Formats: sequence, structure tokens, C-alpha cells
Amino acid sequence: QVQLVESGGGSVQAGGSLNLSCAASGLSVNCMGWFRQALGKEREGVAALCTGGDMTYCTDSVLGRFTISQDNAEKTLYLQMNSLQPEDTAMYYCAAGPRFSCSRAQYKYWGQGTQVTVSS
Repeated sequence: QVQLVESGGGSVQAGGSLNLSCAASGLSVNCMGWFRQALGKEREGVAALCTGGDMTYCTDSVLGRFTISQDNAEKTLYLQMNSLQPEDTAMYYCAAGPRFSCSRAQYKYWGQGTQVTVSS
């Protein structure tokens, strides 16, 4: 059974940091990504990487503040988020799929999400 379980969300003040984790089990895929969905908005890609080394940040607003990484041995995906801003407030999801992409349509497996709330 495929499972993606996110953790690490919470409430912080602007300028704070959080480190999200996504533990994967029951699957073998090449690529994983982080997405986020703010209230009333579409789900958007945040960052993606593949085991072959491809990596990208899907939205310019996170450049220099967020870092995606992966522990292959532990099958865990991370998203280190620094200098958080109120506009980063959203439900954050991890996803897994066969292709490197910032498009949610390319991902087959999804976690339940972890809430990140940033107050000003």
C-alpha cells in the first residue's frame, strides 16, 4: 500500500523557519515534489526533485528561502523553509510520480497534507 505521510507543519511568525518531512512507503518512483494550496486558491507546485539529480523550484517566490532535499535510504523528502512570510500560509502536500514536473497532473500519489500558518 502506497503511503506518503507529511509532518513538520505548524504556526510560526514571519521570518521563522519550518522543516517539512514526507515519509514514503510502499512505492518506488523516480520523482517527488512539494505542492501547496492556500485557502481559495489552486494547488501550486513548490519544488520537485528526482533520484537522477534533477531538481527545480516551481515558484520564484520561494527561491533562496526554501530547500528541497531527499534521503534516499530513508525514503524521506524534506522541505526546509526559511524566512517564512504570511503568503506562504497553505496546506503543503508531498507527491510522488514517474516524471520530473511542477504540474500536479504528473503526480500519481499524494499525501494528506500538513498545514503551515505564518502570522505577521
